[in-house]
Amino acid sequence: MHPVRPYQICTRCIMDTSDPLIEFNSAGICNHCRGYEHQKQTMVWDEETRETRLQALVGAIRNSGKKHEFDCLIGVSGGVDSTYVAYQVKKLGLRPLAVHMDNGWNSELAVSNIKKTLDTLEIPLDTEVLDWEEFKDLQLAFLKASTPDSEIPTDHAITAVLMQRARQHGIKYVIMGSNVSSEAIMPSSWSNGIRDWKYIKSVHARFGTVPLRSFPRFTLLQFIFSRTVYGLRWVNILDSIDYDKARAMKVIEDELGWVYYGGKHYESIYTRFFQSYILPRKFGYDKRRAHLSTLVMSGTITREGALKAMEEPICEEGLLRQDKQYVIKKLGLTEAEFEELMARAPRTIADYPAYENTLLLRVLRACYRLPRTLKAALSKASPGGAA
Repeated sequence: MHPVRPYQICTRCIMDTSDPLIEFNSAGICNHCRGYEHQKQTMVWDEETRETRLQALVGAIRNSGKKHEFDCLIGVSGGVDSTYVAYQVKKLGLRPLAVHMDNGWNSELAVSNIKKTLDTLEIPLDTEVLDWEEFKDLQLAFLKASTPDSEIPTDHAITAVLMQRARQHGIKYVIMGSNVSSEAIMPSSWSNGIRDWKYIKSVHARFGTVPLRSFPRFTLLQFIFSRTVYGLRWVNILDSIDYDKARAMKVIEDELGWVYYGGKHYESIYTRFFQSYILPRKFGYDKRRAHLSTLVMSGTITREGALKAMEEPICEEGLLRQDKQYVIKKLGLTEAEFEELMARAPRTIADYPAYENTLLLRVLRACYRLPRTLKAALSKASPGGAA
């Protein structure tokens, strides 16, 4: 548990002390704003070199796949970002294989969006359907663990499936929809452990009831091996182009018949319910605050507009009641059992065995961040260099 702090909100974005680890400088600007600027400088390609670098990347991807049926993988969920990635890779002349992981919570709109997109773009689809009894048991284990990380099993499995398909088809490039302009800000305290199989396994060992025989997984060493020995590359293509989410939505609506579903990641019924009900009511986390803060930083909306958007209901009340009944029934819970889970004291990844809590990972992470730390220190030491 984190100590209760006096309320404070960033003077630049709208992140506040609902992130227990947030830090503010003397001007009241939070660490997430500073993190956004760093990501923009290091990950988003500048306008002057963008086209040259993009063509070089496309050439490398084509060359890597010239002896294979496909030259890249894309994950598809039916959401904005992954749909626009599908649109872009075809526009760039690549030969993608689309991979979708069905965890049992797809909305009808998500399924419809995936079909229309891939049919229109003529992209083959490979769907991995998770064993429902195993996955349900894992989701329940995370609810019993009482951490805000209940979406971690899905995110981990998606990465595992993409790694498996890449090896199976001899593919070296996975094109992702992750991007700085709409996703850069997300507190680690709100969700942690996507690549942490040790964490997932420990939670399930304590609270699970059925063996995880087929659940897709990977260890930290396997992930490092896939990058360093196999040479798998994860490309955030939306950081390599002029990506504006509103413009992208208009394009996929007009050209692919894609239909909006009402919120970020709301293409999944469980995600919609988890973000709209469990996270804010049990943990005090409203992910819209992070999503909107990112849009403020990218100049997509104003800070005032973001604050006004936060006054709107997080989800339409009738839909929320419908989702609650659906989720409780699908997970095999009674109303009383669900309320007992909601009433449990919040925990964090620190309460369970995880790579995240090991000294080795902390040392590796510190080494990775060392150049950035030194650069910041030098900037502050130089005349006029203080941020």
